[in-house]
Amino acid sequence: MDRRHRLSKGPEFDTVYEKGTAIGGPLVVLRHTPSGMPVTRWGFAVGKRLSKRAVRRNRVKRRLKAAAETFPVRSGVDIVVTARNGAVEASFHDLQVALGRALGRAGLIKAEEPG
Repeated sequence: MDRRHRLSKGPEFDTVYEKGTAIGGPLVVLRHTPSGMPVTRWGFAVGKRLSKRAVRRNRVKRRLKAAAETFPVRSGVDIVVTARNGAVEASFHDLQVALGRALGRAGLIKAEEPG
């Protein structure tokens, strides 16, 4: 995921947390808000409460990023994905399904174009 598709720390995350809509699931919480930008920007949060080991937290972030890249998401949205307790032990497939469900419930997946 290149730099223009990522939220930086601080104010951008805070804006999504404060103004965004939250969709909860068993493995992830997805928060989203319109950004007015031509691209979708992603942020991923895995707290120390899930695992004290940075290696395990970073693995969850990498898996969530890879899962996010598999979905055709609408443009102009800022999204923050927060991992929940079971995410550390979950397989990639489980994380992908959980993220897909949250994106679908939020209405962020692009509609298929007839063609």
